[in-house]
Amino acid sequence: MAYNRLIGNVGEDIACEWLKKHNFLIIERNYNKKWGEIDIIATKDKILQFIEVKSVTIKGVQDGKGHRPEENVHETKVRRLKRVIQTYLLERRYGLDTEFIFHVLLVHMNQSTRRAKVIMLENIIL
Repeated sequence: MAYNRLIGNVGEDIACEWLKKHNFLIIERNYNKKWGEIDIIATKDKILQFIEVKSVTIKGVQDGKGHRPEENVHETKVRRLKRVIQTYLLERRYGLDTEFIFHVLLVHMNQSTRRAKVIMLENIIL
């Protein structure tokens, strides 16, 4: 397994635990179509929640320089996410008028301390 995929899997596991602690019910992980993937699908307060997880490792104290994982949610990614969400709603017989929310969860994993910091960018407009 490639290192980036391994980091992504660990980040998604951390994200799921964080979401559960914040009263999200995980419905599905890694809903995959050839045109894109949704990392986590959950519900909270009877509303469908689609979550994109972006993980990054840091080696020590973050100096504010370097990679920001949210930068990987660019225009092409958003276009693919919209299409995958529409497909999911239709496949699961929700209907395209179903209320849902889209979030990006940033997982910063510190390799030195073996701890993670999770930041949720809530209710992103697609």
